[in-house]
Amino acid sequence: MTITRTQRLYAPDSPLAILLDLAADVDGPSEDEQRDDAQTTAAHHVYQAYTGTLARVLEVVDWQGYPAWTDHTGRRFEPSAVAWLDGGLWLHHTLHISETDGARDVLTLIVPCTCTRGYVDILLDTEDDLIEILAELRPTHGHSPHTDTPVDCHSIPAGPALPRLVR
Repeated sequence: MTITRTQRLYAPDSPLAILLDLAADVDGPSEDEQRDDAQTTAAHHVYQAYTGTLARVLEVVDWQGYPAWTDHTGRRFEPSAVAWLDGGLWLHHTLHISETDGARDVLTLIVPCTCTRGYVDILLDTEDDLIEILAELRPTHGHSPHTDTPVDCHSIPAGPALPRLVR
């Protein structure tokens, strides 16, 4: 199979030529720009929606940004940012982007389980939700009480015992 290049049907200095050259130079934001944008977006959301709680304890520099990526199945993940709260708790922020809804902030509290082998992801909708969840976690010092339900903490099961090599 031979691919033949078609002849340009427009002048090299035409508006179309200039626009096509501009488009060739645009690859989108760099990974560093995506990280910075993710940090700024997370901090902005916290400052706007969690003024009495998270905004009092987190600053922009507390967020670590991550660029967009695609997993092995082809699923694309938008840029995101995480903030360490101590005691094993994390916040994860990303924008859920869809053609129908536009961009929507998604803030998740990631809480260690009392079994010490997993975490629970808690989607936060409002500051009141956060206060309610923190009140429930206070008796366990910020850990989610473990139950044996299958969707509880995404515990990491112990691996099979491997035979020991004898030397």
